[in-house]
Amino acid sequence: MADLLPLSAPTLVNAILPQVSGRRAALARTIGLAVAGSLLLVLAAKIKVPFWPVPMTLQTLAVLGLGAAYGSRLGAATVALYIAYGLAGLPVFTNTPPVAAGLFYLAGPTGGFLVGFVLAAAVAGWAAERGASVFRLIAGFVVAEALILGLGGLWLALGAQMASGATGIGFAKAFAFGVQPFLLGDALKMALAASLVGASWSFLRRRG
Repeated sequence: MADLLPLSAPTLVNAILPQVSGRRAALARTIGLAVAGSLLLVLAAKIKVPFWPVPMTLQTLAVLGLGAAYGSRLGAATVALYIAYGLAGLPVFTNTPPVAAGLFYLAGPTGGFLVGFVLAAAVAGWAAERGASVFRLIAGFVVAEALILGLGGLWLALGAQMASGATGIGFAKAFAFGVQPFLLGDALKMALAASLVGASWSFLRRRG
């Protein structure tokens, strides 16, 4: 069972878009992929899907999917580029507006989750690059998701600068408001991301 639907290495994007020769062409390809992926993240952040117990965005799905498709380094760099847009003042995050984007945004309640996105993309990409089965990819996604929620919850509990002027809200409230409401939705997005990656590799194998 562990070898069901084996995935090809190293990355899905390289199987779809073959590598190019020449340093400039390779750099242009890498930049183009990073920009395209970062814009996908902007779109995913702005789409809200009705769900229980809270509406969900598609950000986690996009982060995991990009990591698995791009690989560890490019996946993490793409997410970092997306965050850089927001830190430069562009309204690319889920709650901007009304919250203002900018350099100090990471100090707010969602800063830990954004940092977790970068690490999650790296972990998802690392898992996909191993040429492992879909089941191992899911295990990588679980670790990636744990990083997002763990770092996000830890920062919310201890370091987040709240509108009230307080620093952090404590572990109990951080879990109740920043982790628990998102567990079901993120589990669904992990399963969907793994299914899409596995289906993409299966389609490519059938095409030969």
